[in-house]
Amino acid sequence: MMQFYKKRDFGTFISDSFSFFKLYGKNYFKNYILLNGLLLILMVVVFIFGFKELFGQALGSNINGQSYYFENYFQNNFGMFFATGIITFILFMILMIINYLYPVFYLKRLATGEHKIRTDDILGDFKSNFKKIIILCLGMTFIVTPLSFILMGISYVLVFLIIGIFIMLFVGPTLFNVVTFLMYDYFNSSRGFFESLSYSIRAQFSYPNAREGSPYWKYWGSTIIISLILYIISMIFTAIPMVIFFATLSTTAPDGNFEQDPFSGGFGVVFFIVYGISLLVSFFTSNMLYVNAGLMYYDSRTDLNQKVELAEIDTIGINE
Repeated sequence: MMQFYKKRDFGTFISDSFSFFKLYGKNYFKNYILLNGLLLILMVVVFIFGFKELFGQALGSNINGQSYYFENYFQNNFGMFFATGIITFILFMILMIINYLYPVFYLKRLATGEHKIRTDDILGDFKSNFKKIIILCLGMTFIVTPLSFILMGISYVLVFLIIGIFIMLFVGPTLFNVVTFLMYDYFNSSRGFFESLSYSIRAQFSYPNAREGSPYWKYWGSTIIISLILYIISMIFTAIPMVIFFATLSTTAPDGNFEQDPFSGGFGVVFFIVYGISLLVSFFTSNMLYVNAGLMYYDSRTDLNQKVELAEIDTIGINE
């Protein structure tokens, strides 16, 4: 059994993130698949067949002197593109809500002492917090996301001044931590959206007790390391279709002139199926980032950490 409300150092965040899935991984992903399975399959199907058509036409356009081939194709199939875009957007939004909040509700139940968590329990959490989820989505869409884009945009501009590269290295992980802390705090405390947003920002840089020092570097460092590990894993899957794609191009059109859509035939289907699998893998592996962020959030709650420690001391006294 893992203790959640406790102080952790940088190395413990990494090791406990892996330990979490050793202890709870089977039940965690079982419920995750039951909640997300159909949505993930639909997302991949839309990706494979919808975007295969789109990219195939884009790359196969303007051949044989047909300079407006893709433009004409887009106009003639506007309805299909529009429907594909709407379906993809809706599926993606639902997936994002479940993907972000599932770890929040799951860890919250574990932190309160539950062991065997069922899908119905998590569904109940989504239903009982429906109003808060709507408020969170609105706040994320109209407040957090625009501010994040502004910060990221400034960082991108500064990249041209060399220093921006280092700023990006800190802005990205810090923004991720702020957003995940916001979600954990909003559903683990009685605070409102703006209060949780304020807490999630302050918690990155200091504990409530200023004498304990700043936790920023261990939060930032653990997010960087976990992200790097997941990036390497995802690269294994994305590299395969890219190698196949360029190998096919070099063998079918060694002079650089293409006479047909490179995504046509069985190759296109295989290419996008592999990319679809990589999309699935990214959704599954991203859970480690969210769990790691949850451990960081519980580390920041020194008020509850102290209560847990006092309760453990009382238990020891009773046992003795």
